[in-house]
Amino acid sequence: MQALGQRLRAQRLAKLITQEELSHRAGVALGAVKKLESSGKVTLETLVQVARVLGLVNELSGLFAVPAYASIADMERHAAPKRLRARKRAGLAP
Repeated sequence: MQALGQRLRAQRLAKLITQEELSHRAGVALGAVKKLESSGKVTLETLVQVARVLGLVNELSGLFAVPAYASIADMERHAAPKRLRARKRAGLAP
């Protein structure tokens, strides 16, 4: 997530926008912009607002890309492993 913040900072600087101006235009707190650029950890709403001001809304779709599978078997191979539950111990009353 930190790389995302760094890329957004680079875009902001390329457009010669200060953090204060970006926060004002995006309608978010200055602290949110600073946190986004330093750690990449902000709400989705803040991310979208900042991306909108920087003209990067269409770039956000890459964050939510769904992998393409050639077959159902491919998809099953890449699926998350099934959770295993611990066995109940004999002789213990609920």
